[in-house]
Amino acid sequence: REHKIVNTAVYLVMGIDLEGRKDVLGHWVGSGAEGSSFWLNVITELKNRGVQDVFIASVDGLSGFEQALHAVFPQTEVQRCIVHQIRQSTKYVTQKDRKDFCSDLQGIYRAPTRESAETALLTLGDRWGDRYALAVRSWENNWEGLATMFAYTDEIRRLIYTTNPIEAYN
Repeated sequence: REHKIVNTAVYLVMGIDLEGRKDVLGHWVGSGAEGSSFWLNVITELKNRGVQDVFIASVDGLSGFEQALHAVFPQTEVQRCIVHQIRQSTKYVTQKDRKDFCSDLQGIYRAPTRESAETALLTLGDRWGDRYALAVRSWENNWEGLATMFAYTDEIRRLIYTTNPIEAYN
């Protein structure tokens, strides 16, 4: 008998407590139609299982997640994953320009303050906006979620700027 291989997304939520300990809070199998109602069920389940608050959520831009999160934990700050943002935006950049473009991106996400990051974002737009409008616009359009980390110390920034700990777990 022939077996059909089906790709299925499995989502997981990892928590980091105030002492810095990481814990996987659960796995959820996707159906391909994940949106805010799917995420609302996940977040409500976490709350029902004892999660009392979510201070900061590091996310990779999943559709509907932020709205669902704020429906259950309205005070949660959201940090969009910088690594996913870099990958997404550099899809639009030719190989010959990628090194210089990424160097200019570093001026944004490695900036010491939000203000200097915003100046670097303006510089990125001035230099690359005509040639790579989609790449630059993705940073501009997602800026509020990308800039959350600038309100925190370097130690906290390192914990929240990326969802890579989840990818490492996978």
